[in-house]
Amino acid sequence: MTNTVQPGAVVDPARVRHPYFRDLVTDAASAVARIRHGDTVAISGFASAGTPKAFAPALADRIRRVRADGGELSVNLLTGASVASEAESLLAEVDGVALRMPYQSEPTARGKINDGRMDYVDIHLSHVAQQVWEGNYGKVDVAVVEVAAITEDGKLIPSMSVGNNKTWLEVADAVILEVNSWVPLEVEGMHDVYYGTALPPDRRPIMMTGPADRIGQPHLEVDPAKVVAVVPTNEQDSETAVTVPDAISQAIAGHVVEFFRHEVECGRMPADGLLPLQAGIGNVANAVLAGLADGPFTNLTCYSEVIQDSMLELIRRGTVTHASATSLALSRAGLAELVDNIDLYREHVTLRPQEISNHPEIVRRLGIVGMNGMLEADIYGNVNSTHIGGTRIMNGIGGSGDFTRNGYVSMFLSPSTARGGAVSSIVPMVPHVDHTEHDVQVIVTEHGLADLRGLSPRKRARVIVDRCADPAFRPLLHDYLDRATARPNAGNTPHILEEALSFHIRLAATGSMLE
Repeated sequence: MTNTVQPGAVVDPARVRHPYFRDLVTDAASAVARIRHGDTVAISGFASAGTPKAFAPALADRIRRVRADGGELSVNLLTGASVASEAESLLAEVDGVALRMPYQSEPTARGKINDGRMDYVDIHLSHVAQQVWEGNYGKVDVAVVEVAAITEDGKLIPSMSVGNNKTWLEVADAVILEVNSWVPLEVEGMHDVYYGTALPPDRRPIMMTGPADRIGQPHLEVDPAKVVAVVPTNEQDSETAVTVPDAISQAIAGHVVEFFRHEVECGRMPADGLLPLQAGIGNVANAVLAGLADGPFTNLTCYSEVIQDSMLELIRRGTVTHASATSLALSRAGLAELVDNIDLYREHVTLRPQEISNHPEIVRRLGIVGMNGMLEADIYGNVNSTHIGGTRIMNGIGGSGDFTRNGYVSMFLSPSTARGGAVSSIVPMVPHVDHTEHDVQVIVTEHGLADLRGLSPRKRARVIVDRCADPAFRPLLHDYLDRATARPNAGNTPHILEEALSFHIRLAATGSMLE
Protein backbone atom coordinates (compact mmCIF):
# COMPACT_ATOMS: atom_id res chain seq x y z
CA MET A 1 0.00 0.00 0.00
CA THR A 2 1.20 3.50 -0.73
CA ASN A 3 0.70 6.39 1.65
CA THR A 4 -0.55 8.87 -0.93
CA VAL A 5 -4.11 9.92 -0.05
CA GLN A 6 -6.22 12.50 -1.76
CA PRO A 7 -7.67 14.90 0.83
CA GLY A 8 -11.39 14.33 1.30
CA ALA A 9 -12.09 15.60 4.78
CA VAL A 10 -11.26 18.44 7.12
CA VAL A 11 -9.52 17.90 10.45
CA ASP A 12 -9.10 20.15 13.47
CA PRO A 13 -5.42 21.23 13.57
CA ALA A 14 -5.51 20.84 17.35
CA ARG A 15 -6.20 17.15 16.77
CA VAL A 16 -3.62 16.51 14.05
CA ARG A 17 -0.68 18.68 14.95
CA HIS A 18 1.98 17.06 12.79
CA PRO A 19 2.02 18.28 9.14
CA TYR A 20 2.95 14.86 7.73
CA PHE A 21 -0.24 13.34 9.13
CA ARG A 22 -2.36 16.31 8.03
CA ASP A 23 -1.38 15.51 4.45
CA LEU A 24 -2.93 12.05 4.90
CA VAL A 25 -6.38 13.28 5.88
CA THR A 26 -9.14 11.66 3.86
CA ASP A 27 -12.64 10.24 4.24
CA ALA A 28 -13.50 6.72 5.40
CA ALA A 29 -14.62 5.50 1.98
CA SER A 30 -11.24 6.36 0.47
CA ALA A 31 -9.43 4.76 3.40
CA VAL A 32 -11.24 1.40 3.28
CA ALA A 33 -10.82 1.21 -0.51
CA ARG A 34 -7.35 -0.10 0.32
CA ILE A 35 -8.71 -3.21 2.07
CA ARG A 36 -8.62 -6.35 -0.07
CA HIS A 37 -10.47 -9.66 0.08
CA GLY A 38 -8.83 -11.97 2.60
CA ASP A 39 -7.00 -9.20 4.47
CA THR A 40 -6.50 -9.54 8.20
CA VAL A 41 -7.72 -6.30 9.75
CA ALA A 42 -7.05 -5.42 13.38
CA ILE A 43 -9.16 -2.64 14.87
CA SER A 44 -9.21 -0.73 18.12
CA GLY A 45 -12.02 -1.01 20.63
CA PHE A 46 -12.65 -2.78 23.90
CA ALA A 47 -16.19 -3.03 25.31
CA SER A 48 -17.32 -0.42 22.76
CA ALA A 49 -14.89 2.25 23.94
CA GLY A 50 -12.47 3.33 21.25
CA THR A 51 -14.13 1.44 18.40
CA PRO A 52 -13.46 3.18 15.07
CA LYS A 53 -16.59 5.11 14.18
CA ALA A 54 -16.31 5.47 10.39
CA PHE A 55 -14.58 2.20 9.50
CA ALA A 56 -17.41 -0.35 9.76
CA PRO A 57 -20.08 1.66 7.89
CA ALA A 58 -17.64 2.46 5.10
CA LEU A 59 -16.36 -1.11 4.80
CA ALA A 60 -19.87 -2.61 4.93
CA ASP A 61 -20.95 -0.24 2.15
CA ARG A 62 -17.92 -1.20 0.07
CA ILE A 63 -18.63 -4.91 0.58
CA ARG A 64 -22.18 -4.43 -0.71
CA ARG A 65 -20.92 -2.62 -3.81
CA VAL A 66 -18.23 -5.23 -4.51
CA ARG A 67 -20.79 -8.02 -4.19
CA ALA A 68 -23.23 -6.18 -6.44
CA ASP A 69 -20.52 -6.14 -9.11
CA GLY A 70 -20.02 -9.89 -8.73
CA GLY A 71 -16.89 -9.66 -6.62
CA GLU A 72 -15.97 -11.01 -3.18
CA LEU A 73 -14.79 -9.13 -0.13
CA SER A 74 -14.46 -10.35 3.44
CA VAL A 75 -11.79 -9.94 6.11
CA ASN A 76 -10.39 -11.63 9.17
CA LEU A 77 -11.22 -9.31 12.06
CA LEU A 78 -9.04 -9.02 15.16
CA THR A 79 -9.96 -6.78 18.11
CA GLY A 80 -9.08 -6.18 21.73
CA ALA A 81 -12.33 -7.69 23.00
CA SER A 82 -15.90 -6.78 22.08
CA VAL A 83 -16.37 -3.67 19.99
CA ALA A 84 -19.36 -1.40 19.47
CA SER A 85 -22.40 -3.50 18.56
CA GLU A 86 -23.19 -1.21 15.63
CA ALA A 87 -19.81 -1.93 14.05
CA GLU A 88 -19.97 -5.66 14.73
CA SER A 89 -23.49 -6.04 13.35
CA LEU A 90 -22.84 -3.99 10.20
CA LEU A 91 -20.00 -6.26 9.15
CA ALA A 92 -21.77 -9.46 10.19
CA GLU A 93 -24.95 -8.59 8.31
CA VAL A 94 -23.06 -8.33 5.00
CA ASP A 95 -21.03 -11.51 5.71
CA GLY A 96 -17.95 -9.33 5.79
CA VAL A 97 -16.07 -11.29 8.45
CA ALA A 98 -14.56 -14.69 7.67
CA LEU A 99 -12.77 -15.11 10.99
CA ARG A 100 -13.31 -13.33 14.30
CA MET A 101 -10.93 -13.19 17.27
CA PRO A 102 -10.88 -13.00 20.33
CA TYR A 103 -14.26 -11.94 21.79
CA GLN A 104 -17.66 -10.76 20.60
CA SER A 105 -20.98 -9.91 22.23
CA GLU A 106 -23.29 -9.04 19.35
CA PRO A 107 -26.28 -11.24 18.38
CA THR A 108 -25.84 -11.11 14.58
CA ALA A 109 -22.19 -12.13 14.75
CA ARG A 110 -23.02 -14.76 17.37
CA GLY A 111 -25.65 -16.25 15.07
CA LYS A 112 -23.20 -16.45 12.16
CA ILE A 113 -20.63 -18.15 14.42
CA ASN A 114 -23.10 -20.73 15.75
CA ASP A 115 -24.39 -21.43 12.25
CA GLY A 116 -20.85 -22.14 11.08
CA ARG A 117 -20.78 -19.12 8.75
CA MET A 118 -18.05 -17.25 10.64
CA ASP A 119 -14.97 -18.85 12.16
CA TYR A 120 -14.42 -17.79 15.75
CA VAL A 121 -11.31 -18.23 17.89
CA ASP A 122 -12.07 -17.73 21.58
CA ILE A 123 -8.89 -17.17 23.60
CA HIS A 124 -7.78 -15.59 26.85
CA LEU A 125 -7.34 -11.86 26.33
CA SER A 126 -3.87 -11.90 27.84
CA HIS A 127 -2.79 -14.28 25.05
CA VAL A 128 -3.91 -12.19 22.08
CA ALA A 129 -0.83 -10.00 21.61
CA GLN A 130 1.56 -12.91 22.02
CA GLN A 131 -0.30 -15.11 19.53
CA VAL A 132 -0.43 -12.31 16.96
CA TRP A 133 3.28 -11.62 17.38
CA GLU A 134 3.94 -15.35 16.93
CA GLY A 135 2.09 -15.21 13.60
CA ASN A 136 -0.69 -17.61 14.54
CA TYR A 137 -3.14 -15.53 12.48
CA GLY A 138 -0.77 -14.75 9.64
CA LYS A 139 0.33 -11.23 8.99
CA VAL A 140 -1.86 -8.26 9.92
CA ASP A 141 -2.51 -6.34 6.73
CA VAL A 142 -4.28 -3.28 8.11
CA ALA A 143 -4.74 -1.76 11.57
CA VAL A 144 -7.56 0.73 12.11
CA VAL A 145 -7.05 2.58 15.39
CA GLU A 146 -9.03 5.41 16.96
CA VAL A 147 -7.02 8.10 18.73
CA ALA A 148 -7.87 11.39 20.41
CA ALA A 149 -5.11 13.33 18.67
CA ILE A 150 -1.70 13.21 17.02
CA THR A 151 0.94 15.29 18.76
CA GLU A 152 3.47 17.68 17.25
CA ASP A 153 6.13 14.94 17.31
CA GLY A 154 3.88 12.27 15.77
CA LYS A 155 2.87 10.45 18.94
CA LEU A 156 -0.70 9.20 19.30
CA ILE A 157 -2.93 10.20 22.22
CA PRO A 158 -5.12 7.14 22.86
CA SER A 159 -8.88 7.51 23.18
CA MET A 160 -11.14 5.78 25.72
CA SER A 161 -9.47 2.37 25.49
CA VAL A 162 -6.04 0.94 24.80
CA GLY A 163 -6.75 -2.77 24.28
CA ASN A 164 -4.34 -4.28 21.75
CA ASN A 165 -3.68 -1.02 19.92
CA LYS A 166 0.03 -1.02 20.74
CA THR A 167 0.39 -4.43 19.12
CA TRP A 168 -1.77 -3.58 16.12
CA LEU A 169 0.30 -0.48 15.37
CA GLU A 170 3.54 -2.45 15.65
CA VAL A 171 2.66 -5.50 13.54
CA ALA A 172 0.36 -4.13 10.81
CA ASP A 173 1.67 -3.52 7.32
CA ALA A 174 -0.55 -0.44 6.98
CA VAL A 175 -2.33 1.79 9.49
CA ILE A 176 -5.51 3.85 9.22
CA LEU A 177 -5.97 6.33 12.07
CA GLU A 178 -9.36 7.68 13.04
CA VAL A 179 -8.98 10.93 14.98
CA ASN A 180 -12.12 11.39 17.08
CA SER A 181 -12.63 14.99 18.21
CA TRP A 182 -15.44 13.91 20.57
CA VAL A 183 -12.82 12.49 22.93
CA PRO A 184 -11.67 15.26 25.32
CA LEU A 185 -8.08 16.29 24.74
CA GLU A 186 -7.75 16.17 28.51
CA VAL A 187 -7.52 12.35 28.34
CA GLU A 188 -3.85 12.90 27.57
CA GLY A 189 -1.96 11.59 30.57
CA MET A 190 -4.58 8.99 31.54
CA HIS A 191 -2.82 6.21 29.63
CA ASP A 192 0.26 4.16 30.50
CA VAL A 193 1.56 2.32 27.44
CA TYR A 194 4.32 -0.15 28.27
CA TYR A 195 6.77 -1.08 25.52
CA GLY A 196 8.88 -3.57 27.47
CA THR A 197 7.11 -6.84 26.64
CA ALA A 198 8.89 -9.45 24.53
CA LEU A 199 8.57 -13.06 23.44
CA PRO A 200 10.60 -15.83 25.09
CA PRO A 201 13.49 -16.15 25.67
CA ASP A 202 13.86 -12.36 25.93
CA ARG A 203 11.23 -11.63 28.57
CA ARG A 204 12.07 -9.56 31.62
CA PRO A 205 10.08 -8.93 34.83
CA ILE A 206 7.39 -6.27 34.59
CA MET A 207 8.15 -3.85 37.40
CA MET A 208 4.72 -3.20 38.86
CA THR A 209 3.89 -3.56 42.54
CA GLY A 210 0.65 -1.55 42.74
CA PRO A 211 -2.34 -0.64 40.54
CA ALA A 212 -1.30 3.01 40.36
CA ASP A 213 2.28 2.31 39.24
CA ARG A 214 3.24 3.83 35.91
CA ILE A 215 5.78 1.87 33.94
CA GLY A 216 5.28 3.19 30.40
CA GLN A 217 4.42 6.37 28.55
CA PRO A 218 1.21 8.33 27.91
CA HIS A 219 1.27 7.91 24.12
CA LEU A 220 1.16 5.22 21.47
CA GLU A 221 3.86 5.15 18.82
CA VAL A 222 3.53 4.44 15.10
CA ASP A 223 5.93 4.35 12.21
CA PRO A 224 4.71 7.26 10.04
CA ALA A 225 5.62 5.33 6.88
CA LYS A 226 2.92 2.77 7.75
CA VAL A 227 0.12 5.31 8.05
CA VAL A 228 -1.90 5.40 4.84
CA ALA A 229 -4.89 7.47 5.95
CA VAL A 230 -6.08 9.77 8.72
CA VAL A 231 -9.88 9.90 9.01
CA PRO A 232 -11.45 12.64 11.16
CA THR A 233 -14.56 11.72 13.17
CA ASN A 234 -16.63 13.34 15.89
CA GLU A 235 -18.81 10.70 17.49
CA GLN A 236 -19.44 9.53 21.04
CA ASP A 237 -18.57 6.01 22.08
CA SER A 238 -21.52 3.63 22.15
CA GLU A 239 -22.91 3.31 25.63
CA THR A 240 -22.76 0.12 27.66
CA ALA A 241 -26.23 -0.63 28.95
CA VAL A 242 -26.36 -0.67 32.74
CA THR A 243 -29.55 -1.38 34.65
CA VAL A 244 -30.39 -0.31 38.16
CA PRO A 245 -29.34 -3.13 40.53
CA ASP A 246 -32.32 -5.37 41.26
CA ALA A 247 -32.97 -7.38 44.42
CA ILE A 248 -31.03 -10.39 43.10
CA SER A 249 -27.95 -8.35 42.21
CA GLN A 250 -28.11 -6.54 45.53
CA ALA A 251 -28.33 -9.86 47.39
CA ILE A 252 -25.25 -11.15 45.55
CA ALA A 253 -23.43 -7.92 46.35
CA GLY A 254 -24.36 -8.30 50.02
CA HIS A 255 -22.84 -11.79 50.16
CA VAL A 256 -19.63 -10.53 48.55
CA VAL A 257 -19.28 -7.63 50.98
CA GLU A 258 -19.86 -10.01 53.89
CA PHE A 259 -17.18 -12.32 52.47
CA PHE A 260 -14.72 -9.41 52.41
CA ARG A 261 -15.54 -8.64 56.06
CA HIS A 262 -14.82 -12.27 56.93
CA GLU A 263 -11.52 -12.25 55.04
CA VAL A 264 -10.42 -9.16 56.95
CA GLU A 265 -11.37 -10.77 60.27
CA CYS A 266 -9.34 -13.86 59.35
CA GLY A 267 -6.32 -11.74 58.42
CA ARG A 268 -6.33 -12.80 54.77
CA MET A 269 -7.01 -9.26 53.53
CA PRO A 270 -5.95 -5.92 54.99
CA ALA A 271 -8.73 -3.86 56.59
CA ASP A 272 -7.46 -0.75 54.83
CA GLY A 273 -7.86 -1.23 51.11
CA LEU A 274 -8.60 -4.97 50.99
CA LEU A 275 -6.74 -6.23 47.90
CA PRO A 276 -7.01 -4.89 44.33
CA LEU A 277 -10.39 -5.78 42.84
CA GLN A 278 -11.23 -7.01 39.35
CA ALA A 279 -14.83 -7.14 38.19
CA GLY A 280 -15.99 -8.49 34.86
CA ILE A 281 -18.37 -6.50 32.74
CA GLY A 282 -22.11 -6.79 33.37
CA ASN A 283 -24.91 -5.73 35.66
CA VAL A 284 -24.09 -8.14 38.49
CA ALA A 285 -20.45 -7.04 38.66
CA ASN A 286 -21.56 -3.42 38.45
CA ALA A 287 -23.98 -4.01 41.35
CA VAL A 288 -21.26 -5.63 43.47
CA LEU A 289 -19.01 -2.63 43.02
CA ALA A 290 -21.93 -0.32 43.79
CA GLY A 291 -22.50 -2.30 46.99
CA LEU A 292 -19.04 -1.34 48.18
CA ALA A 293 -20.10 2.30 48.27
CA ASP A 294 -22.07 1.64 51.44
CA GLY A 295 -19.64 -0.85 52.91
CA PRO A 296 -17.02 -0.31 55.60
CA PHE A 297 -14.02 -0.43 53.28
CA THR A 298 -11.89 2.54 52.22
CA ASN A 299 -8.78 3.18 50.14
CA LEU A 300 -9.83 0.52 47.65
CA THR A 301 -8.00 -0.04 44.39
CA CYS A 302 -9.02 -1.74 41.17
CA TYR A 303 -6.91 -3.67 38.67
CA SER A 304 -9.26 -4.85 35.97
CA GLU A 305 -10.07 -4.88 32.26
CA VAL A 306 -12.91 -2.37 32.29
CA ILE A 307 -14.18 0.52 34.39
CA GLN A 308 -17.96 0.70 34.74
CA ASP A 309 -20.31 3.37 36.08
CA SER A 310 -20.13 2.14 39.66
CA MET A 311 -16.36 2.54 39.65
CA LEU A 312 -16.72 6.22 38.74
CA GLU A 313 -19.08 6.61 41.69
CA LEU A 314 -16.57 4.96 44.04
CA ILE A 315 -13.80 7.26 42.77
CA ARG A 316 -16.02 10.33 43.16
CA ARG A 317 -16.82 9.34 46.74
CA GLY A 318 -13.18 8.72 47.54
CA THR A 319 -13.79 5.03 48.31
CA VAL A 320 -11.51 3.98 45.43
CA THR A 321 -8.18 5.75 45.25
CA HIS A 322 -7.07 4.33 41.91
CA ALA A 323 -8.55 2.21 39.14
CA SER A 324 -6.41 0.57 36.47
CA ALA A 325 -7.94 -1.01 33.36
CA THR A 326 -7.60 -1.19 29.61
CA SER A 327 -10.96 0.36 28.75
CA LEU A 328 -14.06 2.16 29.92
CA ALA A 329 -17.48 0.46 29.71
CA LEU A 330 -19.89 3.24 30.59
CA SER A 331 -23.56 4.05 30.17
CA ARG A 332 -24.61 7.29 28.51
CA ALA A 333 -24.77 8.92 31.95
CA GLY A 334 -21.37 7.47 32.81
CA LEU A 335 -19.83 8.83 29.62
CA ALA A 336 -21.24 12.28 30.39
CA GLU A 337 -19.91 12.08 33.95
CA LEU A 338 -16.45 11.12 32.71
CA VAL A 339 -16.29 13.91 30.14
CA ASP A 340 -17.65 16.54 32.53
CA ASN A 341 -15.10 15.61 35.21
CA ILE A 342 -12.22 14.40 33.11
CA ASP A 343 -9.58 16.13 35.24
CA LEU A 344 -10.69 14.21 38.33
CA TYR A 345 -10.74 10.84 36.59
CA ARG A 346 -7.44 11.39 34.80
CA GLU A 347 -5.88 11.64 38.25
CA HIS A 348 -7.42 8.40 39.54
CA VAL A 349 -7.67 6.22 36.41
CA THR A 350 -4.95 4.55 34.35
CA LEU A 351 -5.66 2.85 31.02
CA ARG A 352 -3.08 0.26 29.89
CA PRO A 353 -2.58 -2.22 27.04
CA GLN A 354 -4.58 -5.38 27.71
CA GLU A 355 -1.42 -7.49 27.67
CA ILE A 356 -0.60 -5.57 30.89
CA SER A 357 -4.08 -5.18 32.40
CA ASN A 358 -4.54 -8.96 32.12
CA HIS A 359 -0.96 -10.07 32.56
CA PRO A 360 -0.71 -13.25 34.70
CA GLU A 361 2.55 -12.12 36.32
CA ILE A 362 1.01 -8.87 37.53
CA VAL A 363 -2.31 -10.43 38.52
CA ARG A 364 -0.48 -12.95 40.70
CA ARG A 365 1.94 -10.41 42.19
CA LEU A 366 -0.73 -7.86 43.15
CA GLY A 367 -3.03 -10.45 44.70
CA ILE A 368 -6.07 -9.57 42.60
CA VAL A 369 -9.55 -10.54 43.82
CA GLY A 370 -11.29 -11.65 40.63
CA MET A 371 -15.09 -11.35 40.39
CA ASN A 372 -16.59 -12.64 37.15
CA GLY A 373 -19.95 -13.76 35.85
CA MET A 374 -20.84 -17.26 34.67
CA LEU A 375 -23.57 -19.09 32.79
CA GLU A 376 -23.50 -22.08 35.11
CA ALA A 377 -21.40 -24.06 37.55
CA ASP A 378 -21.61 -27.73 38.37
CA ILE A 379 -21.79 -29.25 41.81
CA TYR A 380 -18.00 -29.60 41.99
CA GLY A 381 -17.20 -26.04 40.97
CA ASN A 382 -16.40 -26.34 37.27
CA VAL A 383 -17.65 -23.18 35.54
CA ASN A 384 -19.08 -22.65 32.06
CA SER A 385 -18.79 -19.01 31.03
CA THR A 386 -19.31 -19.27 27.31
CA HIS A 387 -21.54 -21.99 25.84
CA ILE A 388 -25.29 -22.62 25.96
CA GLY A 389 -26.01 -26.33 26.03
CA GLY A 390 -22.32 -27.03 25.60
CA THR A 391 -22.29 -26.06 21.93
CA ARG A 392 -23.61 -22.58 21.19
CA ILE A 393 -21.23 -19.74 22.00
CA MET A 394 -22.52 -16.71 23.84
CA ASN A 395 -19.71 -14.15 24.05
CA GLY A 396 -16.39 -15.76 24.89
CA ILE A 397 -14.06 -16.36 27.79
CA GLY A 398 -12.63 -12.84 27.61
CA GLY A 399 -10.28 -12.08 30.46
CA SER A 400 -12.03 -14.09 33.15
CA GLY A 401 -9.49 -16.91 32.91
CA ASP A 402 -6.58 -14.50 33.29
CA PHE A 403 -7.86 -13.47 36.71
CA THR A 404 -9.34 -16.82 37.76
CA ARG A 405 -6.20 -18.85 37.30
CA ASN A 406 -3.80 -16.21 38.61
CA GLY A 407 -5.75 -14.16 41.16
CA TYR A 408 -5.51 -14.35 44.94
CA VAL A 409 -9.20 -15.18 45.19
CA SER A 410 -11.35 -16.26 42.23
CA MET A 411 -15.09 -15.63 42.55
CA PHE A 412 -17.96 -16.37 40.16
CA LEU A 413 -21.26 -14.54 40.51
CA SER A 414 -24.63 -15.37 38.99
CA PRO A 415 -28.36 -15.39 39.66
CA SER A 416 -29.34 -18.93 40.63
CA THR A 417 -31.85 -19.28 37.79
CA ALA A 418 -32.62 -17.93 34.33
CA ARG A 419 -35.59 -17.91 31.94
CA GLY A 420 -38.11 -17.28 34.66
CA GLY A 421 -36.83 -20.09 36.87
CA ALA A 422 -36.73 -22.77 34.17
CA VAL A 423 -32.93 -22.91 34.06
CA SER A 424 -30.64 -23.55 37.02
CA SER A 425 -27.19 -22.02 37.14
CA ILE A 426 -26.12 -24.95 39.35
CA VAL A 427 -26.18 -28.27 37.49
CA PRO A 428 -24.82 -31.80 38.04
CA MET A 429 -22.20 -31.40 35.30
CA VAL A 430 -21.48 -28.48 33.00
CA PRO A 431 -21.43 -29.50 29.31
CA HIS A 432 -18.58 -27.07 28.61
CA VAL A 433 -15.76 -26.13 31.01
CA ASP A 434 -13.99 -22.77 30.86
CA HIS A 435 -12.71 -22.69 34.45
CA THR A 436 -11.95 -25.94 36.23
CA GLU A 437 -12.73 -26.77 39.84
CA HIS A 438 -9.01 -26.36 40.57
CA ASP A 439 -9.20 -22.62 39.83
CA VAL A 440 -12.68 -21.71 41.13
CA GLN A 441 -12.64 -20.78 44.81
CA VAL A 442 -15.91 -18.98 45.52
CA ILE A 443 -19.37 -19.21 43.93
CA VAL A 444 -22.09 -16.68 44.76
CA THR A 445 -25.77 -16.48 43.92
CA GLU A 446 -28.55 -14.50 45.55
CA HIS A 447 -29.12 -17.41 47.95
CA GLY A 448 -25.63 -17.51 49.39
CA LEU A 449 -21.89 -17.86 49.03
CA ALA A 450 -19.98 -21.13 48.75
CA ASP A 451 -16.36 -20.82 49.87
CA LEU A 452 -14.75 -23.88 48.30
CA ARG A 453 -11.20 -23.37 49.55
CA GLY A 454 -9.84 -26.35 51.43
CA LEU A 455 -12.79 -28.61 50.60
CA SER A 456 -12.71 -32.01 48.94
CA PRO A 457 -14.96 -32.55 45.91
CA ARG A 458 -17.72 -34.26 47.91
CA LYS A 459 -17.79 -31.45 50.46
CA ARG A 460 -17.67 -28.81 47.72
CA ALA A 461 -20.75 -30.35 46.14
CA ARG A 462 -22.80 -30.18 49.35
CA VAL A 463 -21.80 -26.57 50.00
CA ILE A 464 -22.59 -25.44 46.45
CA VAL A 465 -26.01 -27.10 46.40
CA ASP A 466 -26.99 -25.99 49.92
CA ARG A 467 -25.83 -22.38 49.62
CA CYS A 468 -26.07 -21.44 45.95
CA ALA A 469 -28.71 -23.54 44.20
CA ASP A 470 -32.25 -22.25 43.91
CA PRO A 471 -34.58 -24.04 46.39
CA ALA A 472 -36.66 -25.38 43.50
CA PHE A 473 -33.64 -27.30 42.17
CA ARG A 474 -32.05 -28.41 45.43
CA PRO A 475 -34.07 -31.65 45.78
CA LEU A 476 -33.07 -32.71 42.26
CA LEU A 477 -29.42 -31.90 42.89
CA HIS A 478 -29.37 -33.62 46.29
CA ASP A 479 -31.02 -36.71 44.79
CA TYR A 480 -28.43 -36.86 42.03
CA LEU A 481 -25.55 -36.35 44.47
CA ASP A 482 -26.88 -38.90 46.98
CA ARG A 483 -27.29 -41.60 44.33
CA ALA A 484 -23.93 -40.82 42.73
CA THR A 485 -22.17 -40.99 46.09
CA ALA A 486 -23.90 -44.26 47.04
CA ARG A 487 -22.76 -46.10 43.90
CA PRO A 488 -20.06 -48.77 44.25
CA ASN A 489 -16.66 -47.35 43.40
CA ALA A 490 -18.14 -43.83 43.37
CA GLY A 491 -14.66 -42.32 43.40
CA ASN A 492 -13.37 -38.96 44.53
CA THR A 493 -15.78 -37.01 42.33
CA PRO A 494 -18.99 -39.06 42.16
CA HIS A 495 -21.08 -38.87 39.00
CA ILE A 496 -23.76 -40.90 37.25
CA LEU A 497 -22.50 -40.48 33.73
CA GLU A 498 -25.74 -41.51 32.07
CA GLU A 499 -27.53 -38.75 34.05
CA ALA A 500 -24.81 -36.13 34.40
CA LEU A 501 -26.24 -33.94 31.61
CA SER A 502 -29.87 -34.73 32.40
CA PHE A 503 -30.68 -31.10 33.29
CA HIS A 504 -29.56 -29.96 29.83
CA ILE A 505 -31.24 -32.85 28.03
CA ARG A 506 -34.50 -32.06 29.80
CA LEU A 507 -34.16 -28.37 28.96
CA ALA A 508 -33.68 -29.15 25.27
CA ALA A 509 -36.71 -31.45 25.27
CA THR A 510 -39.16 -29.48 27.43
CA GLY A 511 -37.85 -25.94 27.81
CA SER A 512 -37.19 -26.43 31.52
CA MET A 513 -34.57 -28.14 33.69
CA LEU A 514 -37.24 -28.96 36.26
CA GLU A 515 -38.89 -32.36 36.12
